[in-house]
Amino acid sequence: MPHAHAHHEDLLDVWSVEGRFHHLVYSPKGAIEGLLIDTDGVPTQFVADPHDPSVAEQFTGLREGQALVIEGTEAGPSPKGEALHTVYRFERLVSVDGKPPKPARPHDDEVTGTVVRFNYARHGAANGVVLDSGDFIHTRPEGMERLGLKIGDKVRATGEARPLVTGAGRVVEARSVNGTPVGPAH
Repeated sequence: MPHAHAHHEDLLDVWSVEGRFHHLVYSPKGAIEGLLIDTDGVPTQFVADPHDPSVAEQFTGLREGQALVIEGTEAGPSPKGEALHTVYRFERLVSVDGKPPKPARPHDDEVTGTVVRFNYARHGAANGVVLDSGDFIHTRPEGMERLGLKIGDKVRATGEARPLVTGAGRVVEARSVNGTPVGPAH
């Protein structure tokens, strides 16, 4: 096992930590919110935004014992109590087994169904539709205006899909709906 170490990069306040993957850390809703590594027998935790799909893409598939180099910033003390080990905020996965991590390859899924209701952004504008399948098609408010969808419309959407936290369907970041391009190119 390589020697585990952390070093400080003065200007960025970012630490690079080397260790062996131990296990994922889950949020109470079942999302991945970080991981635990072993740095020469010392547990080190990296916490990440459980709503960031790139986190799950980067961490899914890691196997116990793999050598990792991860960058993070010190999390600092929590108002909820003292940590049992060192905690960093995840910034970047630098390497897995000495190699740069494979970039996640977004792929488009196709989803079809009937519109049963609208979904609304935090500011109240419709930002997509929910289908009879339970899938949420995210179009952003501009996309909803352009598409003019109504309850009962048949929809064929393509875009990057991931499971909803409820497990009841998927959220699709729509690239096109019924053949009409939606939103900015990704």
